Amino acid sequence: MAREVVYTVNVEFGDCDPAKIVWFPNFFRWIDAASRNFFVQCGVPTWTETEATRGIIGTPLVDTKAKFIAVATYGDTLYIHTSIPEWRTKSFVQRYRVTKDGDTIMECEEVRIFAGKREGGGIRALPIPEDIRALCD
Repeated sequence: MAREVVYTVNVEFGDCDPAKIVWFPNFFRWIDAASRNFFVQCGVPTWTETEATRGIIGTPLVDTKAKFIAVATYGDTLYIHTSIPEWRTKSFVQRYRVTKDGDTIMECEEVRIFAGKREGGGIRALPIPEDIRALCD
C-alpha cells in the first residue's frame, strides 16, 4: 500500500462561485499544494534546494483526470489524501481523494515528472531519484 499524506483545506467565502459552491479550479490549486505538501511531509527538500544541488526544479503536471462527486461550500473543511501508487522511469502517478465529513467528494489522478532545465530553454523530464522515491514509499 502506498504512503498517504493528508492536506487540510478550509473553504473560504472567496473560494466559492455565485451558486455558493467551490469554483472547480480551486480544487486543482489545492491539489497542487497537496502535491508539494506530500513531498515536504516525506522529507524532500525545497525545490529551491534541489535545483541548487541536483538540478531538479520541481514536479510539473503532464496529465490529469478528475471526477467531481459532491460539492463543497464556505465553511467546509476538506481533507486531501495524497499518495503515489505508481513510479515510472521518468514520471509518477499521484492520486488524490478529497473528503468532507468522511465522504469522498472528488477524486483526481495526475501524472507528474521531476523536471530540470533544458539547455537553450524549457524543461525536461529527469529520471526519478531513488533516494526521493525511498523517502516517499
